[in-house]
Amino acid sequence: SCILHEKVTESRSDLEDLHPYATPREQRFRRFASLEFEGQLYMTPYDFIQAVTNDEPKCAKKWRSLSKQELNQILMETPPVWKGSSKLFRNLNEKGVISYTEYLFLLCILTKPHAGFRIAFNMFDTDGNEMVDKKEFLVLQEIFRKKNEKRERKGDEEKRAMLRLQLYGYHTSTNSVLKTEGEDLVPRSYWDTLRRSTSQALFSDLAERADDTTSSLSDTTLLVHFFGKKGKAELNFEDFYRFMDNLQTEVLEIEFLSYSNGMNTISEEDFAHILLRYTNVENTSSYLENMRCRIPEEKGITFDEFRSFFQFLNNLEDFTIAMQMYNFASRSIGQDEFKRAVYVATGVKLSPHLVNTVFKIFDVDRDDQLSYKEFIGIMKDRLNRGFRVSYTEQHYILLQSCF
Repeated sequence: SCILHEKVTESRSDLEDLHPYATPREQRFRRFASLEFEGQLYMTPYDFIQAVTNDEPKCAKKWRSLSKQELNQILMETPPVWKGSSKLFRNLNEKGVISYTEYLFLLCILTKPHAGFRIAFNMFDTDGNEMVDKKEFLVLQEIFRKKNEKRERKGDEEKRAMLRLQLYGYHTSTNSVLKTEGEDLVPRSYWDTLRRSTSQALFSDLAERADDTTSSLSDTTLLVHFFGKKGKAELNFEDFYRFMDNLQTEVLEIEFLSYSNGMNTISEEDFAHILLRYTNVENTSSYLENMRCRIPEEKGITFDEFRSFFQFLNNLEDFTIAMQMYNFASRSIGQDEFKRAVYVATGVKLSPHLVNTVFKIFDVDRDDQLSYKEFIGIMKDRLNRGFRVSYTEQHYILLQSCF
């Protein structure tokens, strides 16, 4: 049920008014966010979970204005990182604030393979001391801001200034702050820039300027969770890894439990629904009918099977490369071959029943073989949950924007 708040700052018309100036990911954040503090919008942990597990908010959102006292109370109740669990977001529920740049960071986590957690940590750990401090983490915000400035479209300056305030917490363009002489080339992505060993230069360049632009920003639940109420704590890799793993598990648990009705399994049909949910497949009924005919007796999918499949999906890029080496892109593959290839390429073991279920869903021509087109093309859409836009845009959103 939707809660009506007394202190409401913006109406739905205001939301739509800035819509043309926002990218798909900005639009989604603004649709699901429910809090505002000093002009900047925030999601609650509940809002974030809704944004990654539902197409639309359960009700039309109105942004509730937080007082400084209310925000401080929320942050005071934030647990430290060593008390984190795979129920953190559910336990916090409405008692938390997540900024737009943190939303992007959390989205990136959801699609990262476990092997990528170390790379992500090293990107933040710019001094190489195996610890990430608050200043190093805040550079993330500066990077996202910088990228936003580089790709900002021409248009009504007043509207774009309002959008910047809502998403990044500042009123004027940061071009004057961030642009330095001779800086005309735009890196294609932060990932590319960092992987080309220029992270030290990029981060140190931004870190100096981050002091000016982040000193006025409010603390958030994530900042207090990672770095303590005074901001002096440091984050080690073990805690960082556990946070990322817990977040992935929590979102999967929520999706699983929404179908399991308290049981230990979900039906094969429910599994198919979840898989096809965020894809660009127009006629999902044909896939579901295909599976119903070919798996007449329901055995059920356990949570461990469910999680293992999504761990595999997060490794889809490595699997795709391996399959291209074996010429899978131009031929079909059987169940045993698929199961073995998944394990060799990604280290993830899929149960025979899970593999059989996947084949029964996607093997539309019923030859008990899976083609590249039948499976990988569709699963690349599913990986980028929460953005019903073209795959090109999805790829840009969740891979190019990461870190």
